Amino acid sequence: MSFYDRLKEERIVVILRDVPDEHLLAVADALYTGGIRLLEITMNTEGAAQQIESLSREFDGKLLVGAGTVLDKEIAETALRAGAKYLITPNLDVEVLDFGRENQVDVLPGVMTPSEIVMAHRAGARMVKLFPTKSLGLDYFKELQGPLRHIPMVAVGGVTLQNAKEFLAAGAVGIGIGGSILNQEAMRKGNYHVIREKARAFVEAVKE
Repeated sequence: MSFYDRLKEERIVVILRDVPDEHLLAVADALYTGGIRLLEITMNTEGAAQQIESLSREFDGKLLVGAGTVLDKEIAETALRAGAKYLITPNLDVEVLDFGRENQVDVLPGVMTPSEIVMAHRAGARMVKLFPTKSLGLDYFKELQGPLRHIPMVAVGGVTLQNAKEFLAAGAVGIGIGGSILNQEAMRKGNYHVIREKARAFVEAVKE
C-alpha cells in the first residue's frame, strides 16, 4: 500500500522535529501504542538520517517512517538513503516531485495557493499538504474545496485536537500534527504515557 493510501486510511501523520535521540524510541513506541502508524522525521532535526534509520529498523512492519522538511533534491536523496518511505515538503519543488517519481517514492508537497495546488497536481502529486493550515484558516480551506475538491488535501500546521475534526469535516483527507501531540515537558521527564494518551485522543477523534 502506498503512503498516499495509508494516509487516507490512517488520516494522521505525526511530525517529529528535534526529538532528542535518547527519547526517540520511547516517543515512537508511545505513539505506536496510542494508535499512530505514520511518522515523519523532519530533515532539519540534528541526526535526522540516523533517526530515520533507527525507527525504520526498530519499528519495521509497525510504523511507516518518512522524511519531512525536504527542501530540495539533495535532501531527498539523503532521506531516501536513510530508508524514508515517503517525502514531505513545506514548499512546492517540482524537482523533488520528479525525484520521487523517478525513485518510486511518494511525495507530499507543501502548497498554499490555488495555483500551487494545481501545479503540484499536474506535476504528479496525488495529494497535497496545505500549509500552514491554522494561519490560512478554516474558511480558506473550505473555499478551496469548491473548485479543487478533486485534489486531496492534508491539513498541516497548527492542527489541534479541537480543530482537527473541523478540517476533516471540511474535506481534508488527513492531518499532520506535531506540537499538539508531543508534550515537550512530558518527554523530558520521561512521562511517555502522556504522549500515548494524546495519540489515542487524536486517533479516536479522526474516527468520529
